[in-house]
Amino acid sequence: MSKHQINQILNIMAKKNQKQTSPKVASKAAKLLSNPKTPKEVKSVAASDLAQTRSHKKKAK
Repeated sequence: MSKHQINQILNIMAKKNQKQTSPKVASKAAKLLSNPKTPKEVKSVAASDLAQTRSHKKKAK
């Protein structure tokens, strides 16, 4: 992954400065985290995005 690509990803994720991460961004973040070649700086941002993702799990009654 080139530095240009990393910067593009970081810029896209930074622009999504909302309380909840969209499903599209969360999916990309998950793919970045699962790739062993992803730099740790990108993984840090991706993990932060996933932490802000709304859970779709149903709560037990």
